[in-house]
Amino acid sequence: MDKLYFITGSQDLYGEETLVKVAEDSRSMAEYLDKALGDVAEVIWKPTVLNSDQIIKVCTQASADQECVGVITWMHTFSPAKMWIKGLQILNKPMLHLHTQANERLPYDKIDMDFMNLNQSAHGDREFGFICTRLGIAREVVAGYYEHPEVVSRIRRFAEVAGAIAFSRNLKVAMFGNNMREVAVTDGDRVESQIRYGWEVNYHPIGDLVKLFDEITDEQIDARIGEYRDLYDFASDDISSVKEQAKYEIALDRFVTEGGFGAYTDTFQDLYGLKQLPGLATQRMQGKGIGFGAEGDYKTAALNAVLNRMGTKRDGATGFMEDYTYDLTPGEELVLGAHMLEVSPVFAATKPKIEVHPLGIGNREDPARLVFDGIQGDGVVICMVDLGDRFRLVCAKVKLVKQPHPMPQLPVARLMWKLVPDFSTGTEAWLNAGGGHHTVLSTAIDAEHIRLFAKLTGTELYMIDENTVSGR
Repeated sequence: MDKLYFITGSQDLYGEETLVKVAEDSRSMAEYLDKALGDVAEVIWKPTVLNSDQIIKVCTQASADQECVGVITWMHTFSPAKMWIKGLQILNKPMLHLHTQANERLPYDKIDMDFMNLNQSAHGDREFGFICTRLGIAREVVAGYYEHPEVVSRIRRFAEVAGAIAFSRNLKVAMFGNNMREVAVTDGDRVESQIRYGWEVNYHPIGDLVKLFDEITDEQIDARIGEYRDLYDFASDDISSVKEQAKYEIALDRFVTEGGFGAYTDTFQDLYGLKQLPGLATQRMQGKGIGFGAEGDYKTAALNAVLNRMGTKRDGATGFMEDYTYDLTPGEELVLGAHMLEVSPVFAATKPKIEVHPLGIGNREDPARLVFDGIQGDGVVICMVDLGDRFRLVCAKVKLVKQPHPMPQLPVARLMWKLVPDFSTGTEAWLNAGGGHHTVLSTAIDAEHIRLFAKLTGTELYMIDENTVSGR
């Protein structure tokens, strides 16, 4: 379970009686938030910090605790900010500055200076906020009474993003081959990716996967086929092609488990030893939460894994996607999203069918794949691009819709969506921002998750939403 440290600031000038009350209030607040966040994160109360040494100690502890994904800070009273400097310089976990107070309403008929000295968040948090800004610390600031649903919702979102950032810092990505030759947007600075996000992205020859094939038994393949029959409709008699994909999935399962990988890429330009491009196998791996990027697109593979982790406890789906083609009927413009093979079954609105069709690229046998129509609802599509001196996230709000007509001749899984605020504005903004053709699509997380992730990781963000007025 992810942990959030709850750190309350004060000082030693108020006397024991006041500090006892500060501790009681902050412990009560931490316990409330612990229950409110449910299975997303455990909120761990920490004793009130009163001086620089105590702040250094708790920030060092938070930084060293692998289960701690972030900290929540709150100033119950005034807490001189110079004593926070050294501790905040040590802290390497995301921070949420909660600007709240123990009481929702003022006791107008009883309020006195004792109450004022105790409940000083209104200016204690301003002192703390200043030093965070002076130190250049990226953090989330949430203001409001801690029991209010909107405040709890924003803290929950912080916990989800902080957990994903912790996951990101330990993410390993395997590239089976390099990115597709001559393609610009799928390339990127893997060293800088590791410095900024923690992603360990390394090349692995496809032979590392192929050599695992010899250890796969017919019994293992038959068992996997039985699983497919329970979950999907078979729309092909070419069982040998399906078995080939089952073999790939079994090998990928072992490869990512033994190597500790959370994401991978492949490319149809490097398939030596494979009879097919992994289709059904890769769709299934994504369904298990493993990130994927086609044609060697490691940035999308990693982002896929991170955003999937971010939305794990939320309703909805997250996976690899590509803008493929358009319906440009005036006023009813739609994007058809798909890929050659690799759309995750988490997006299925109908029971997927296993079909076998020619691929027409890669010079390999006809691969088996899952074919289905996509889900409906509000979502976001996110792309990460490397602009040479910085990474940029391009995030666009979309509305997933039911496809207006059947597509009986299209042998791939597909989704359709409308762009926000409209087709021309949204598309022009995307192109001007340099957004690529590979994305992560999610109905589990929202634009605020992406905003917060960008803020806490120091990533440039280009947001396309209902407030976008022109893409020119």
